[in-house]
Amino acid sequence: MTLMAGISPGAGEWLERARMMRREQLSKLAQLGVLVHGISQLVHMLQCERGASNVWLCSQGKLYAPECKASRALVDENLAALYDILEKQSPIPGSTVCERIGGALQSLDMLPALRDGVIQQTVTAPQAMEHYSRMLRHLLSIVPQLNDSIDDPQIAGRFVALYSLMQGKELAGQERALGAIGFTQGFFDDVTRQRLVDRIDGQQACFEIFLSHSSADVQTTFSLHCQPDRETEQLRRVACTRQPAADDGLTALAWFALQTARLEHLRTLEETLIADLMTAVDERIYRNDEYVPPADEQDDPLIQYPEKPLLTLVRQQAREIEQLSRQLASLRDTLEERKVIDKAKSVLMTHQNMSEEQAWTALRKMAMDQKPKDGGYRPRAADGEEFMAGNTKGVAARSAGILCLIKVRAGEGSSVSAPETAG
Repeated sequence: MTLMAGISPGAGEWLERARMMRREQLSKLAQLGVLVHGISQLVHMLQCERGASNVWLCSQGKLYAPECKASRALVDENLAALYDILEKQSPIPGSTVCERIGGALQSLDMLPALRDGVIQQTVTAPQAMEHYSRMLRHLLSIVPQLNDSIDDPQIAGRFVALYSLMQGKELAGQERALGAIGFTQGFFDDVTRQRLVDRIDGQQACFEIFLSHSSADVQTTFSLHCQPDRETEQLRRVACTRQPAADDGLTALAWFALQTARLEHLRTLEETLIADLMTAVDERIYRNDEYVPPADEQDDPLIQYPEKPLLTLVRQQAREIEQLSRQLASLRDTLEERKVIDKAKSVLMTHQNMSEEQAWTALRKMAMDQKPKDGGYRPRAADGEEFMAGNTKGVAARSAGILCLIKVRAGEGSSVSAPETAG
């Protein structure tokens, strides 16, 4: 049997088909780059509206009224631009991408009602922040789903860098909003402080991934312009360790201005990364059209088409961020439950002349005798009113319900230990 050198007609056809498919994939990615740019612009404007609305709500409408009006107009402008991009977009690849886009648009449908609540001051600043953040979360969830066709490690690395920067920037925006709430109100409670620390830690993790996939020039730009400056760090320490001085919102305005300047630098860097990504895609399309692989590379396709570990990293990070959001929601529920229990214990100690240990024992005894009928418990707004009125029986009963629920969550054999008491 004689082995003939060269490529058979069948092999040549398949290689040409591979090249055409790769070009089609890259062209699709270039089109999706326009969508990424539109999303990033809308995200930035929504972040601005969220921050300005928080300051306005916390100041009872005394601060940032013009900024709120301007940011809403810019959001509307960029939202219309995004709708236009979606209408002109050729068929979106993948059902997951379509689902994410649908979820984001459905969330944005709630924007007019949210704005009415802000203007009429029928929502609190934390509630408004949560609604805005949910919209932003839906928008950002689209981005990591747009890279299914990437098989070039350099382009995949740029995509990871961009997505990580966008996530870190969103956490920095949440930090701005949380700090604006605390400084405008003139105090930070433990929950707000913990949320602030979570956002600071979270953005640091995102930026580390971003830097690990960025060029030296981008790293230098980030170091020079996008890191928090000394004054911002000082205000961070105030927010996380002590209460701010009463100054009619001056510190809040300073905080907001500092964080806004940083976010604008991050936005500029984000624009640079999007432009670099699209340039890399165009160059890859050109190389795909011009390049003819040598015979030895044709024999080893793994040289041309490496595995895609970076894509796994993008999706893993998205899952971790979604998991973190669920954990934060669970933490808020736990803190509310803990608050009700502590207040009930205080009422028993005050009105029944019990010691702390006796009050805790009484609540645990009630918990053993009570099971939540619906299998769950959530503190109601009326609980606080009953505490103030001294309704010991009703509040203690609900607190016992919480203790019972905690025991069910922990397992039948588990117990809830009492806090340590002095002496």
